[in-house]
Amino acid sequence: MTNRKITNLYDVEFTPFDNYGVVVPGMSWHKISYNKENGGNGTYLLKMEPNAKSLPHMHTGFEEFLMLDGELTDPDGKIFKKGDFISFEPGSKHSSHTINGCLVLVFMRGINQPL
Repeated sequence: MTNRKITNLYDVEFTPFDNYGVVVPGMSWHKISYNKENGGNGTYLLKMEPNAKSLPHMHTGFEEFLMLDGELTDPDGKIFKKGDFISFEPGSKHSSHTINGCLVLVFMRGINQPL
């Protein structure tokens, strides 16, 4: 018997993104395997509405994500586009914003610390 879960990334229900204890305006998520209680490991789908901005944070473990749709911009001006796979190493700090909105598949290993 296989314990299997199939998630259609384009047919899920999103809830307000509240990973830091407060809801971040314009951001919502669908937890696939992410669980804060197990140390912040797992995967989730993140949707950012136009003009949304993530809170500044530091990665305690690797954070990696695949851009499924739209664009996301880091403070240094680097633009992540559909098809890009981005890896942030532990200890790295950033925040991101989107002009037109985006959909991102996030792979977390560790809970981010707000700055």
